[in-house]
Order: sequence, then structure tokens, then C-alpha cells
Amino acid sequence: MPLLLALLLSACSPKYDWRDYRSNDAPYAVLFPSKPATQTRSIKLDQLDVSMTMSAADIDGVIFAVGSAQLADAAQAPAAVEAMKTAMVNNINASITSSKTLANGALEVDASGTEKGRSMRLIGRFIAKEKRIYQVVVIGPAQNIEADSVETFLTSFKQN
Repeated sequence: MPLLLALLLSACSPKYDWRDYRSNDAPYAVLFPSKPATQTRSIKLDQLDVSMTMSAADIDGVIFAVGSAQLADAAQAPAAVEAMKTAMVNNINASITSSKTLANGALEVDASGTEKGRSMRLIGRFIAKEKRIYQVVVIGPAQNIEADSVETFLTSFKQN
């Protein structure tokens, strides 16, 4: 009986456990579909070395992630945002299928590609605000990405 009860309860548990997340490293808040892990590492955006903090959660192989970095000079932001976008698209050997600039100045892209023989998709927003840059992305196997969860995640991102 306890095993049956455990199975029934696990079957009823929601796939997404949306939770409010406020970064300790950058001024933003977002809803993650589960508890995110965070790490900071040095990366190269073209010729620019930055320390990027990435917070991410994984649901069925689909990664929901926010990356942020502080630049030395706001004039570097446009090139840094472009380099972030290019790196993310290249990570899955993708081609951009749609791209638009949103009212807040964010660049939104949808890209399709392959990784290890699997069809992959990236939906992301790349944002610059003064010296701070952000990437808010959903990336994973195309068949596992749900439009509603992407919309919830992307639209929940708010700069403080």
C-alpha cells in the first residue's frame, strides 16, 4: 500500500514547480520551473573577458537559464550581447529561424540545430542595460520544449 500511494503521489506531482528567483549577483528576478543551480566562471565574448554568472534549471533535458555579466564600459554592451547570442546559437550548431528586437531593446531569437544527432532548439532573449548584459534562454530537445513554459519563463524576467 505505501508503494502504491507513493506512485500515485508522484504521478500527481507537477512537472513544473515555478518559483520566484532573485539573483544575488545581478539586479533581476525571474520564475524558474524548478530550483536553479548557480555558477560563475570566466568566459570570452569575442575579445572581451567577463565573469558570467549562470543560474539554470533542467526539466526533461530542457535548460532554463539566465546568464549575467558586468562590463567595464557600457559601450561594450552591444558587441557583448551579439557575442553571447552567437555563442549560444553555435553551441547547438543552429541557424536562427527568427529574430526580432522587442520594445525594451532586447533581442529575441529562435534557433534550430542539432547536437549529438538530436534536434535542438534555442529560444532566448539577449539584453543590455548600461554595463550589465543578460541572456535569458530555453534550450533543449525540440520535442521537449513547451511553448507555455517558454513564455512563462521569458516574460517573468524583470530587471530590478
